[in-house]
Amino acid sequence: MKTIAAIADIHGNILALEAVAADMKRRDIDIVVNLGDHLSGPLWPGETAEFLMQQQWIQISGNHDRHLVSQDPNTHGLSDAYAFKVMNKTEKEWLRELPVTVKLDDNVLLFHGTPSNDSEYLPESVEHGRVRLASQDEIKRRLNGSTASVMLCGHSHVQRVVKHGSILIVNPGSVGLPAYEDTSPEYHVVESGSPDARYAMLKYDEDKWSVELISVPYDFQKAVDQAKKNNRADWAIALETGYMKR
Repeated sequence: MKTIAAIADIHGNILALEAVAADMKRRDIDIVVNLGDHLSGPLWPGETAEFLMQQQWIQISGNHDRHLVSQDPNTHGLSDAYAFKVMNKTEKEWLRELPVTVKLDDNVLLFHGTPSNDSEYLPESVEHGRVRLASQDEIKRRLNGSTASVMLCGHSHVQRVVKHGSILIVNPGSVGLPAYEDTSPEYHVVESGSPDARYAMLKYDEDKWSVELISVPYDFQKAVDQAKKNNRADWAIALETGYMKR
């Protein structure tokens, strides 16, 4: 039996990450994979980077990680701008060196959004200002011929298990940000409905994969207070409720 723990979309929330890491220690896990968007946000980017750099995990880059090391800082949004301001040179170099995809020996493919685009949802589509489950045709177009037995992705912050033909697609949800709003590809909100930190466990036994989607409580009020301290009322509501509006 092989067991993989998958995390994603920490967004600088070290408190949520520590809660997930503690929960993982209580379980029999062989490999931990971290699917990107590690630091961006008004919480604790530096502390989160320091923690992640000490782990023997397989870690890849997400779209916000790419923004932090490749975009003109003058074009950063509020979350990227805060993280960029407080990160040191070592932390930026660590982000810069992360791969965008990794394929594990047992035919498990890791990426942030889709195999070719870290800013695109794979098992979700935007419609009427929210995300919905993508159709099989939409998923097929986004995969664009990529194959693997298992595909692990993040980006949407939505815990999801989808079977696309012979491919098992798993999004572990977000460790650190349970709701958000975005303007790409059009304005929409993503809401999980609770403040918990989330991750997934995959077990391979007798030629079959099983998936457990896990929700971990933590002291989210400290994260709410940090968001308020940094003038991010939107994050404060999301962290406290899992919704974008009360």
